Order: sequence, then structure tokens, then C-alpha cells
Amino acid sequence: MDRLNELWPDFWAAAVETLYMTSFALVLGGVLGLVIGVLLYVSRPGGLLPSRVVSVVVNLVVNFFRPIPFVIFMAVAQPLARVVVGIGIGTTAGAFMIGLAAAFAIGRIVEQHLVSVPPGVIEAARAMGASPWRILFTVAIPESLGGLILGYTFVVVAIIDMTAMAGLIGGGGLGAFAQIYGFQQFEPVVMWAAIVLIVVFVHIVQLLGARLARVVMRR
Repeated sequence: MDRLNELWPDFWAAAVETLYMTSFALVLGGVLGLVIGVLLYVSRPGGLLPSRVVSVVVNLVVNFFRPIPFVIFMAVAQPLARVVVGIGIGTTAGAFMIGLAAAFAIGRIVEQHLVSVPPGVIEAARAMGASPWRILFTVAIPESLGGLILGYTFVVVAIIDMTAMAGLIGGGGLGAFAQIYGFQQFEPVVMWAAIVLIVVFVHIVQLLGARLARVVMRR
């Protein structure tokens, strides 16, 4: 316990790093994933703007990168991180790589929820003369919004998990704190303090996401 008291400043600094990486990755991955998911949805056969070329290319990219384990993905994405954020190690680089990895999973989640919109609703909008993009933004996305919120909530939890692995490239955060000051120095109290705070973060995200989804679905 004395060791944990000594490490309180580092503990809370690690907590802030975890929140920073999670927020950065969520914004980056959320935007990129939404674009990918929309492209997958509109370009698929029978979609709003069917295009075999776009559908095949985007599916190939997603199917190639999505299964790569994140530990390996970090090594693959390091050169791109150096170009985009100016450095291949550290908290910002780790957040960038997490967001990039999350984008492919988010893309599939967005596609699946958009596809789940009843075809009759889409056809009714088409019959009223709505353009494909108008149907997307005023019908498909609003109809699937509750499911999308739950999907994004699941991804945020996965992002928090990935921040722990970002410690391998000097990313910091609670995962790195638990490993360096807890596991490696045989301080179980320090390690469990970090674990408990990570669990608290996850539960807060899940509660907020579930509540927001319920509010949206009741409309």
C-alpha cells in the first residue's frame, strides 16, 4: 500500500493517458469506420449506389487488416504513424494506431446495422423520390442509430483494452502502469488498483452507451 501511495501521481497520470488514447482513437476510428461502413453499405449489390469495384476494394482492405492481431498491427502501422503524427512511439502514436485498427471493426459494425434496416422502409423512401444520399442520412442511419450506439459502445471497450498493449511502444496508460509498477515489480496492490480503474472506465462506458441507446430506440 505504501508503494501505491508513492505512485499516486504516476497512477493518475496513467489514467489521463488512458482517457486521452481512448478519446483520440474513438474520434479517429469512429470517423474512419463510419466512412468505411457507409461505403460498404451503399456499394454492395442492391445498395443505394451499387458499385462492384468499390465494394470489392473496400471489402478486400477491411478483410485484410481486420484480422491482424493488434500487437502485430502496431509494428505494421508504425511507419504510417511517423508520417501522420510525426512519431512512431508514445501516447499519440499509440492512440493513432488504436484508432486505425478500430476503424476496420467499426466499418463492419456500421455496415451490419445499416443492412439491418428493413428494405421496405428504404423502398418507401425511394418511392417518394428521395435521393440515395438523402435516404442514407434521413432514413438508414436514423433507423439504425440505436444499434450503432451499442456497436460503438462495444468498440470503446475494445479500445480501452488495446490501450494496455500500447505500452509496448511507450504509449503509457493504466495497462503499462500495471505491468511496469505492478507485475514486473511484484506489487499486486499497484497492479489491482490499475485493473479496478480500467474496469470502472469500462462499466461507465457501457452504462452510458446502453442508456443512450435506450433513449434513441424509444423515439
